Amino acid sequence: MNKIVRDHYPVSKLPHELREAVGNVVSVRLTLEPVDQSSSNCTRAALECAKSLRRSGKIRAVTSQEAVTRIRELRDEWDS
Repeated sequence: MNKIVRDHYPVSKLPHELREAVGNVVSVRLTLEPVDQSSSNCTRAALECAKSLRRSGKIRAVTSQEAVTRIRELRDEWDS
């Protein structure tokens, strides 16, 4: 499916939550484009995998400072 653009689309034809979001206007530019399902599925799968690993105890949560420190250590390893 290609991108579909409709200028001056009547707000009255939009679903209720979108009518509320655009406020007090008569028409809008409506743009429809497909979402790449494969990348969406990959992201979802990666998040599920990370959650699963975290629950299993194979990885642990770290603070921002711990992450920065570890990254600097790894960078320094490569520089030497």
